[in-house]
Amino acid sequence: MQTVSQYQHYTDARYQDNAAPAHPSWHVLWTHSNRERAVYEELSAKGYELFFARMDQWVADRKGKHVVRVPMFRSYLFIRHAIGKYDYIDICNTKGLVRILGDRWDKLASIPDHEINDIRNLCACDSPITSHSYLSQGDKVRVTRGSLKNTQGVLVRNDQHTGLLVVSVSLLNRSVAVEVNCTDVVPV
Repeated sequence: MQTVSQYQHYTDARYQDNAAPAHPSWHVLWTHSNRERAVYEELSAKGYELFFARMDQWVADRKGKHVVRVPMFRSYLFIRHAIGKYDYIDICNTKGLVRILGDRWDKLASIPDHEINDIRNLCACDSPITSHSYLSQGDKVRVTRGSLKNTQGVLVRNDQHTGLLVVSVSLLNRSVAVEVNCTDVVPV
């Protein structure tokens, strides 16, 4: 026969298995191809905080060349939430979602806030953005002024006046690049 203290221990352990982490953090949602918008809309309607990074890209078709808005990281979205077991199940039941990156519901991979802030800064700037191969070595720099102020990345090209700043999301092994004025960057 169970005593009250044994029962209390059982319910406390069960609650901990379903408990969300104390603080929300950024996680990566991996979607099926071209399903980013559908996943974004469904989870936004449920009240989750999402970030769908997009950039302008020139495309040519039979109508000519024009700019379209495309995902910055194809098949990936970002979600900021303290994900517990029930939230994990709710999110994973979203049509078009492959999975949340990580080993399992209580060991999800997370992205540092500063990487999301850097990507947001790129989305808000007026400079053209292009995809770029992921870099793990190079000179880490921080932009000191302008619309990209405080954005950090790797300076991969340094001409006389302009450079190519690459901002990376290490968990995805993906990067994007933007031209910057070399006088506006300092080493980190």
